[in-house]
Amino acid sequence: MPTVMSSAITRIEWDSGTLSIWFRESGRFDYYGVPEAVYRAFLAASSKGAFFNDHIRDRY
Repeated sequence: MPTVMSSAITRIEWDSGTLSIWFRESGRFDYYGVPEAVYRAFLAASSKGAFFNDHIRDRY
């Protein structure tokens, strides 16, 4: 379970298309149908919050 350096996100996990994100303020949220490539790009992104806003929010 990768912990990440982010002001908004503490942890990111992916399992069989389900992306789980732990936000500092609001806890865990699950996003369904997320490709593994998106998960890997999310982990590699320099800004997790910007990546979330641009590639995950309102898409899954």
